[in-house]
Amino acid sequence: MEAMIWIWLSVMVMALVCEGLTTALVSIWFAPGALVAMALAALKAPIWAQSLVFFIVSSVCIGLFQSFFKKKLGKNKKSATNTDMLIGEKAVVAEAIDNIRAEGCIKINGQLWSAKSEDGSVISQGEIVEIIAVSGVKLVCRKI
Repeated sequence: MEAMIWIWLSVMVMALVCEGLTTALVSIWFAPGALVAMALAALKAPIWAQSLVFFIVSSVCIGLFQSFFKKKLGKNKKSATNTDMLIGEKAVVAEAIDNIRAEGCIKINGQLWSAKSEDGSVISQGEIVEIIAVSGVKLVCRKI
């Protein structure tokens, strides 16, 4: 029975080491299960009870805490892109913007970007627009 204490200790250490190497919040949840199973092994509980408690405690930890900690650690946050920096900038319409025909592009900082109008109106070539959002691969613009 004393061997089971060492086995559960090994499971706990491996879970912590794996988590330390990945930081994906996947294997950390097996450490509390192994700790409780190790305590049961010290109390000379049968192996089936230790295993059952290990799986139950690990599952409860995953179910209750994983999403909470991912939110707290910012794992679900949207990453800003270079395109987001264009919002609020002014640009020149290089090709008339027509949402119905899915046509139009603007020129900003020497680069051409696909564009669409905010309200669906047609914006003529040469007009000055303000970039107000990013929608997929297109910049959403409004006429100034």
